[in-house]
Amino acid sequence: MIKSSHDRGVQVIELNRPDKKNAFTGAMYDQLREALIAADADASVKVILLTGAGNAFSAGNDLKDFLQSPPESADAPPFAFLKALAGVKKPVVAAVNGVAVGVGVTLLFHCDLVYAQESARFAFPFVALGLVPEGASSLLLPRLVGHQRASEILLFGDPISASEAHALGLVNRVIGDQPVLDFALAQALRLTQLPLGAVARTKALLKHPAEVQERIQLEAEAFVERTQSAAAKEAFSAFLEKRKPNFSGLD
Repeated sequence: MIKSSHDRGVQVIELNRPDKKNAFTGAMYDQLREALIAADADASVKVILLTGAGNAFSAGNDLKDFLQSPPESADAPPFAFLKALAGVKKPVVAAVNGVAVGVGVTLLFHCDLVYAQESARFAFPFVALGLVPEGASSLLLPRLVGHQRASEILLFGDPISASEAHALGLVNRVIGDQPVLDFALAQALRLTQLPLGAVARTKALLKHPAEVQERIQLEAEAFVERTQSAAAKEAFSAFLEKRKPNFSGLD
């Protein structure tokens, strides 16, 4: 479900479950975390490039898998993956080729360069599912767009177009005249020509790792608690039954 290949100093890691829009399973979180750790430790790798197979980046969690094995602690596979991604020392480039939902969009906050196809769409549906945001998005999104816009994005979870995401600063550039993966790979190859030590040090200066890791942990604890809430259970049931949830009397 994760494909990894090496291309001239770039480790290309692909979410490879196109029939499910690359929705994450617990096994995929583990595989991706291991691939990231291996690439970060490999001296032949200078840049990591993340993308999705088919016409989607990632639709977020596979809800059936999620309900069968919900996260029971802040060390569960989704949060262990996010912590690993946030800790990667080498530059991470993302090529977003379609929908990026839930963790499929929050993981982008830990990428250093994000390029999106013109048809890409982004959504943070956590509250509508009775949950809370993860991936330190409650820290990093307000820092990027301001409190009011972040509140609207995270509370309502309405889809955001690629052009809107660019205007908000969520992505570096919107690509309309070629496959986004080709453009992102070209940018990644440009990075490989720069002094690796200077690139890594600049990334470290731009990041706030301790603060981010702490927020991922706090969000994870709240997320695990919310998965047991009546509102979340109603939201999941409604999704599987293809009906509108009824949150009357639920919190």
